[in-house]
Amino acid sequence: MPASPPAAADQAVALLHRLGAAEIAHPGGTLLAHLQRVRSRLAVWGARPALQLAGLCHAFYGTDGFPTALLSPDSRSDLAEVIGAEAEAIVYLYASCDRKATCPTLADADGAFRNRFTGRLHALDPRHRRDFAELSVANELDLARVDSAFREKWGPELLTLFTRFRPLLSEPAWSECEAVLAGAPQD
Repeated sequence: MPASPPAAADQAVALLHRLGAAEIAHPGGTLLAHLQRVRSRLAVWGARPALQLAGLCHAFYGTDGFPTALLSPDSRSDLAEVIGAEAEAIVYLYASCDRKATCPTLADADGAFRNRFTGRLHALDPRHRRDFAELSVANELDLARVDSAFREKWGPELLTLFTRFRPLLSEPAWSECEAVLAGAPQD
């Protein structure tokens, strides 16, 4: 049985340290700093504990946009022991996404999700589509906040994508999309 969410987060951070995340360069500092900011953003938006833990661990298996993996997807049970099965399933979903094939239709009830590890296409239930969208926004907005060149280059495209995601997003996530990507004043 996994630890409580705060204890699981502490254990996940310890695992991230052991696997070198504090030494991996990433916009805004290190991969560990980025992961902690993503988790914090999700917490500010009121995300449930499992999604917050997934935000903290979303890069464990690498992603379509960040290929550095801390663990192989073959080691899913190792991460699940630390953060719980629900949070680990979100991490795997996020890591496995073929973004080019999936993101354009993510908000569609019948939109296909393509697993980049297996090539398999399948439909996601509404909760998984919401989790993926919310985590994607938290991740990309962190990059946009800490890297003005990233925001300048990718901001308009991300705003278009996240506008399509809007039915899946919490109000706080959507409001932050507008603030960060549409040029409204930031707090």
